[in-house]
Amino acid sequence: MLPDEEELRARAGRAIRDLGHAFVGHEAPSELLAELTETLDGLSARLDGQPTRSRAGEPFEESWDRPLPQGELPRAYGDRPISGPASPWGLDLDVHRHGDEIEARVTLGAAHEGAPGRSHGGVVAALFDDVFGFVLGILGQPAFTGRLEIRYVKGTPLHRLLSCRVRAVGREGRKISMEGELVDVEADEVLVRSTALFIAVDPQIHFSAERPAPPDEG
Repeated sequence: MLPDEEELRARAGRAIRDLGHAFVGHEAPSELLAELTETLDGLSARLDGQPTRSRAGEPFEESWDRPLPQGELPRAYGDRPISGPASPWGLDLDVHRHGDEIEARVTLGAAHEGAPGRSHGGVVAALFDDVFGFVLGILGQPAFTGRLEIRYVKGTPLHRLLSCRVRAVGREGRKISMEGELVDVEADEVLVRSTALFIAVDPQIHFSAERPAPPDEG
């Protein structure tokens, strides 16, 4: 039996991510770079010739009624930029729910490098923003990011197992406060701390086909 489309897209996404790390992390002769360019340009042209995909009209409001299970979490949206298994920009997260906390384990690679041997700070910020989003599944409340604050305690190393743990810490009306930290698992050191403010929304309005702009904090 052939794999279904979702599995095939996940495999393709992983292959694209692996290619990115291989490209950044290794030297390559001119002949290989030319071959790579020609092959990828050809594949891009073939994909551009296929029917377009759109999430408009998907019934997002229904998913918020389903309780988020304990343990390893499924990915409802495979193309989600950071945690989606089919995303070319994904971080290959291993996401679990532990009580009222979400933990995402990740090992950052060559394509995530900013300063030599360290992750780019924007990659870390995107990691927190995405993992905070899983907390909304615990609360059963759709929301948009209102503020995201990052405190870089130490440089975030590449090629080491990291744990990003986040949780909700308060709610006032539509404002949901969260906090979390990124830890080097082997060294048991906190590398980054983050706080965030999310603004609750009505999914029937903000996840409709018209997609209005995110609300302000008022």
